[in-house]
Amino acid sequence: MPLPDDQPHTRTRLPVGEQGSAQPAGRQPRPLRTLLTVLVVVTLLVVAISIANSGKTVPQSGGADRSAAPLPPDATAPTAASGQLPVSTTTNGIGTGYPHTEQGAQSAAANYAVALGGAEMFRTEGRRTILGAIADPAALDALRGRLDQAMTPQALAGYGLDAQGRAPTGLMFVSRAVPIGTRTDGYTADTTKALVWCAGLGGLAGSGSTLPVKATWYTLTLTLHWVGGDWKLTDFSRQSGPAPVPADQQAAGPDEITGAVQQFGGFRYAR
Repeated sequence: MPLPDDQPHTRTRLPVGEQGSAQPAGRQPRPLRTLLTVLVVVTLLVVAISIANSGKTVPQSGGADRSAAPLPPDATAPTAASGQLPVSTTTNGIGTGYPHTEQGAQSAAANYAVALGGAEMFRTEGRRTILGAIADPAALDALRGRLDQAMTPQALAGYGLDAQGRAPTGLMFVSRAVPIGTRTDGYTADTTKALVWCAGLGGLAGSGSTLPVKATWYTLTLTLHWVGGDWKLTDFSRQSGPAPVPADQQAAGPDEITGAVQQFGGFRYAR
């Protein structure tokens, strides 16, 4: 029969292996303490990694390590900007007075390539003016004779010009050379050969032209001599190419080309 409530209760002890799995109240897990411990460990790891990487160079965008030591002057890329000012003097509109250096020779060659590739070279007086500004006086007569002999009425007709180098009425003759790059071959302080890789434009611009303006690629080899305090031309030759693969691009109409030639002046100084 049931015992009355005022009787003492009997406490039963189970064997150690059979006791309940519940922990005493003092040993309950504390999530906040665990989270703080994890955060401290992660923070210490981040700090350690930062210290380890502090002495390493981090590449800039594009993967280039821009903190690398600069190249010595003689190892600089040939097309790198020198920081030197361009020539400040001209003769008949052509830059003159180039430095007595290898880069000065390349600068002269690039500018002379622009002059030799211009439309004025197809006219007798223009040709004489250009050669008078860029040629070695000792080679001037030979260069003039050679070019005068090459610019025959038949040769000029192949460009759509008359015997005086004039374009037909209503059309504009276009001839421009744009240096892409330069290099020297066998440079000395007295003489050198300078090669100029060029993109050229040539043809007749305007409505009704049967010789539309086309792009060409060629390399000019100019022999330069240091004379009278400047680099001067003694001889030159032209080779075709190297030509890149043409772009899949819509050609401009004749009026658009005419407008561009009139609105965009050519460069006088390069390099």
